[in-house]
Amino acid sequence: MRKLAASLLALAPVLALAADWNIDPAHTQTSFAVRHLVISTVRGEFGKTSGTIHLDDSDLTRSSVEATIDAATVSTRNPDRDAHLRSPDFFDVARYPTVTFRSTKVEKAAAGALEVTGDLTLRGVTRPVTLHVALSPEVKGMGGETRRGFSATTRINRQDYGLRWSKMVEAGPVAGDEVTISLDVEAVREQPKAASN
Repeated sequence: MRKLAASLLALAPVLALAADWNIDPAHTQTSFAVRHLVISTVRGEFGKTSGTIHLDDSDLTRSSVEATIDAATVSTRNPDRDAHLRSPDFFDVARYPTVTFRSTKVEKAAAGALEVTGDLTLRGVTRPVTLHVALSPEVKGMGGETRRGFSATTRINRQDYGLRWSKMVEAGPVAGDEVTISLDVEAVREQPKAASN
């Protein structure tokens, strides 16, 4: 019995290093930037991102991420442009209401950052992307819950996902093909479920 107790005590710090985190939509921002008329950058965001993060600090390669973005919440602070983005020319939210990401590989990068590779599904098309991720330390929230921040960036070509609408003017294309995606995620650590007697 003593050996079992000692083994469990020895494992406790290791087990504590692996945890599940729920993305807090109220404190998470998913944004994008794309060139407009070659001369400026239009920025927008999605109003709701949810999902879960399994983070294993003892072996980060065992970590994983699943996230869902509500495509209908796209906003560029211009109602006409936002309506166009929701239309079949772009996100076609009536047919494809969500954008999803599911990780397939997590690797350590420089300065404690991570490279998270996974499948991004946008407008019914799934392609691999790699997110460059920085992690914050854990902090306590106002209710005593444990929170942690994750900042991620990646770039995609919108043409690869069927967002092919384009119009040429004298300066060039109205919308560029390369899109920079940025995520500022705040997640809440799941509490271990109490064992039933």
